[in-house]
Amino acid sequence: MNKSNKEYVKFQHVQKTYDGENLVVKDFNLAIAPGEFVTMLGPSGSGKTTCLMILAGFETATRGEIFIDGVPVNNLAPHKRDIGMVFQNYALFPHMTIAENLAFPLKVRQLSQQEVEQKVMAALDMVELTQVASRYPKQLSGGQQQRVALARALVFEPKLVLMDEPLGALDKQLREQMQMEIKHLHEKLGITILYVTHDQDEALTMSDRIAVFNNGTVQQLATPTELYESPSNAFVAQFIGENNQIHGLVSDTHATHCAVTVGQQSVIAKPVAVSTAGDATTLSIRPEKITLSPIQEQCENVFIGHVREMIYHGDHHRLVVSVKDIGDLIVKVPNDSRDIQPLKLGAKCNIGWHRGDCHALDSTLLLTPEPQAVISVVDRDTNKQGVEV
Repeated sequence: MNKSNKEYVKFQHVQKTYDGENLVVKDFNLAIAPGEFVTMLGPSGSGKTTCLMILAGFETATRGEIFIDGVPVNNLAPHKRDIGMVFQNYALFPHMTIAENLAFPLKVRQLSQQEVEQKVMAALDMVELTQVASRYPKQLSGGQQQRVALARALVFEPKLVLMDEPLGALDKQLREQMQMEIKHLHEKLGITILYVTHDQDEALTMSDRIAVFNNGTVQQLATPTELYESPSNAFVAQFIGENNQIHGLVSDTHATHCAVTVGQQSVIAKPVAVSTAGDATTLSIRPEKITLSPIQEQCENVFIGHVREMIYHGDHHRLVVSVKDIGDLIVKVPNDSRDIQPLKLGAKCNIGWHRGDCHALDSTLLLTPEPQAVISVVDRDTNKQGVEV
């Protein structure tokens, strides 16, 4: 893939309002390198789809500029932007055969009949659907129709493909299968993809980087691993994966850790969005980072709790452990763990976690200041990063 620190797609201070008062998108900045797979992830109404539609040309920006390969496209018609689009509802022409659906964007570009036929069959072969060329969309399953929609977006060989919740209508098993197919096609073709979803698992599985949206702003842009392991605020921690939140006050701070008072308890954490004693904070700890029967030398935080709930999940057990002052904590324990065997409902147990796995974030989701989107372009070969505000 041709990934570099060059900016292939760039949003520069983009804003969008529909009523002249309320901003749906607030000062959005994003740079995407050639061949990169970037996902815009967030709840409904967070602004992610609006940004995608502005890039496609189906919406206009109230303020700011958009560039594709260095060329400003704000005033360029959608069909002149040379972008492939994949929608959730497939958007296939029901009166056309599958081959005719794929041929349509090629004929618009005035390719010869021979070229059209060659490219259509090559695209169908790419998604393993050459056998359905003469069928109509209604004769295909949902998964097959989505493959056709993907093939149509790629048939004219665009350098940029936009995908708006393309797998939302599929069942879980088929959705997971299509995730891997799209990921493999991206790796094979080296195209640039901007993907929109509200499904965190989908974003974590497929993306090079993820921009987490909320209330019209980007809360954090990072790799899937960085988002999950090092969330920058309480919203990201809560939105990405399962998460325990503990509210407290910072009582002491050091360069690498801080002490947080929760009732009569003291928790040692990694400071992320706190700086001084007296700060209110929300502690974030993942369920799989909490250990049963912890070894004191490995866990700075050790507490006594009682098992309130035990649920079998096949490869692990999900426990709800109640700790004085802290409250109920979710703990994930591998199914083969010896520590799980003697436990019963109501049993006393020790739990603990390492301070580096516990992040001291902003104090509340509702009162978090809206951050300006700080976006970077990553050179995937050298791993060097250029930051843009």
